[in-house]
Amino acid sequence: MNTKTQTKIIRHGDYMAEIQITLTYTDHDWSPYLDLAEAQKLDHLRQALQNQDLRTAAQLGRLYRLTPVEA
Repeated sequence: MNTKTQTKIIRHGDYMAEIQITLTYTDHDWSPYLDLAEAQKLDHLRQALQNQDLRTAAQLGRLYRLTPVEA
């Protein structure tokens, strides 16, 4: 069993967050997969962004505000 850290991006509205998660690689057909704690981290971050709880979102990952660019 091997693990690898990967950056995932979650976007909601004008905000985007990067979060580090650990993927587990095995010889099974479902590989790679997240364990329960990693999936919950993603869910908590997604929920914080949806509720505009920026303090919690910033604690879970790196938070960005997206602004449109007119060209």
